[in-house]
Amino acid sequence: MQLRYAFRLSPDAGQRTALARAFGCARVVFNDAVRAREDARMAGQPFPTAGELSRKLITEAKRTAGRSWLSEVSAVVLQQSLRDAETAYRNFFASLKGTRKGPKLGPPRFKSRKDPRQSVRFTTNARWSITGSGRLSLPKIGAVKVKWSRSLPSTPTSVTIVKDAAGRYFASFVIDTDPAADQARMPDTDQIVGIDLGLTHFAVLSDGTKISSPRFLRRAEKKLKMAQRELSRKRKGSKNRAKARLKVARAHARVADARREFHHQLSTTLISENQGIAVEDLSVAGLARTRLAKSVHDAGWASFISMLAYKAERYGRTLVRIGRFEPTSQTCSTCGTVDGPKPLNVREWTCSACGTLHDRDHNAAINVKTAAGLAVSACGASVRPGAIPAQREETGSHGFPTGNRAV
Repeated sequence: MQLRYAFRLSPDAGQRTALARAFGCARVVFNDAVRAREDARMAGQPFPTAGELSRKLITEAKRTAGRSWLSEVSAVVLQQSLRDAETAYRNFFASLKGTRKGPKLGPPRFKSRKDPRQSVRFTTNARWSITGSGRLSLPKIGAVKVKWSRSLPSTPTSVTIVKDAAGRYFASFVIDTDPAADQARMPDTDQIVGIDLGLTHFAVLSDGTKISSPRFLRRAEKKLKMAQRELSRKRKGSKNRAKARLKVARAHARVADARREFHHQLSTTLISENQGIAVEDLSVAGLARTRLAKSVHDAGWASFISMLAYKAERYGRTLVRIGRFEPTSQTCSTCGTVDGPKPLNVREWTCSACGTLHDRDHNAAINVKTAAGLAVSACGASVRPGAIPAQREETGSHGFPTGNRAV
């Protein structure tokens, strides 16, 4: 299984200039590849292959006056940019054919230098390394200072340098983990828990535990409004507007980081304490179109469930998702009677059949656990998620202890 470990970088002025040059060259090569394929489509000709694009847009372009500056960055960065364009077209055609799961994808679009997020990728062919002093040595950029918040479990296969909207730099390492070693580190348990996600409480467990919703966006809303108001008053194109935009981006980044940290801590705790976890497959996109949209986005249910999914896959736990139309809030967890729908302001109700007084969320969590148990036994085996792509684990997240840094 592959995971991403992200660490904060602190490049100096010269290294920031070199990184900006690498971001720009990678962006130009990507745009040239999209333009070449679009021109071929308009002319009714077959798409140029990846080899033809590499020769034309990189090797031959470096010899021209208009693209001679491409030689100032590592060739691996340019090759990876072409691979990104190839992957974007592959996903687009797979989406057209219906062989790709998820929402429909459009064709690749041109990248802009004004995009808030810029990135370049270095593979092992680029001969990047981590020095003895703990710096990240990148070709034609230099040894960049890294803030190591934890150790790497194994040797990375590639590193992606990312600059986000707040002007922060990160090094994202791709790590191949050992499933057997990861599962051996987990404590033995036979506990099974059902989770009911909500807005009043972020999560209510089937054992009665209620986890309050931090509401990071709501708490920071006043500062965000002030920063956005200052931005709106600045003249477009001025340096003061650029400073105000960076202030807004940093405020949003603090909210997103706090929410992600909360999700990591809670998901790690649930995975370590329970062998089986049951959650409801919520329609977040549908709920985000209601009057509760801001609160739904602030909770970040989809991000939390995705963390549970890849951590369960990594540590040998079982995650079961029940259908979103399962009447968990309408069913009595004691006798199984379906008592009908109830408005959201009803937080407690009494079963008309057995007379049991239920807490709405706790009752729903028990029903989620019961429905997941039926799903597992019906299949005759534990339900396990499929292949999961490399996930980003943020700097400072409280994961399971690891050994010495592999590098």
